[in-house]
Amino acid sequence: MNDSREILQNVTGQVRQVVVGKDACVEKIMMAMLAGGHVLMEDIPGVGKTTMAVAFARALGLEARRMQFTSDVLPSDITGFSVYKKDVQSFVYQPGAVFCNLFLADEINRTSPKTQSALLEVMEERQVTVEGVTRQVPRPFMVIATQNPAGSAGTQMLPESQMDRFLICLSMGYPELEDEIRILKGRSAGNPLDDLAPVADAELLLQMQAETEQVYVHDVLYEYAANLVRATRVHPMVELGMSPRGGLALVRMMKAAAYLKGKAYVTPRETEQVFVDVGIHRIRLGARARAGHVTGRQVLEEILNQVPRPVPKKQGGA
Repeated sequence: MNDSREILQNVTGQVRQVVVGKDACVEKIMMAMLAGGHVLMEDIPGVGKTTMAVAFARALGLEARRMQFTSDVLPSDITGFSVYKKDVQSFVYQPGAVFCNLFLADEINRTSPKTQSALLEVMEERQVTVEGVTRQVPRPFMVIATQNPAGSAGTQMLPESQMDRFLICLSMGYPELEDEIRILKGRSAGNPLDDLAPVADAELLLQMQAETEQVYVHDVLYEYAANLVRATRVHPMVELGMSPRGGLALVRMMKAAAYLKGKAYVTPRETEQVFVDVGIHRIRLGARARAGHVTGRQVLEEILNQVPRPVPKKQGGA
């Protein structure tokens, strides 16, 4: 695991050269990749969401494809389609944009619900079915989707079923003054993305994902995760709480957070580190919260403070 930790530090170090001052976001996306999950990045345009995704693809040596989700994008653009070839006198399948390791869905909430739903199968099962034929996408596979804030011009909200398929949801926000100065100075000498070199590859990422799955979780931490998830369903400010899929996502991110630190076991600290990012897009606030201008982050942080923090026994090293 020590070798893997060094590789992961090299990957995140490469990304930090391009994405300045967003170390927490860089770490969370790296965790999601180790957990084999998808990432939703919700923020205003121009803060570096796309740059972040491209930087990870290059540092990890992954085949990446980007699609701008406008209103005229069709489901077949994503999943693929068949065209008639005169020379062979038959229909030949043309793979869609998702046949890659890292698919960047840019401004996903600007396209139609029908096109958005074309991603559901591939996000859940890593396969696409076109004209009755099912085809596997390359491994590893993950989606990094960006979306503009709700209410922005030309946007349509993602349904809960699709939001639930994203492992985590992040918001980058504006950079601090010093970081913005570094960004301006760095871009004056060219595009920093051009200087990124791969420090890993797809096979190595698959290996690290398998090692992440083996990270030990004590029974009391499984109970802690379940209590946190259940608390979202009974909170007075929440209309729709986290699903069981959300609980599974929480455990996967707990393991990834521990693995990124070079640990073979999970502690409550890793659970608390990732809970908000796993739950923020999975809860729907009620009218009482909206009237009181209460945010989902505030609700989840309150739940973290209310649910008793366990103290695992020494078994497993917690």
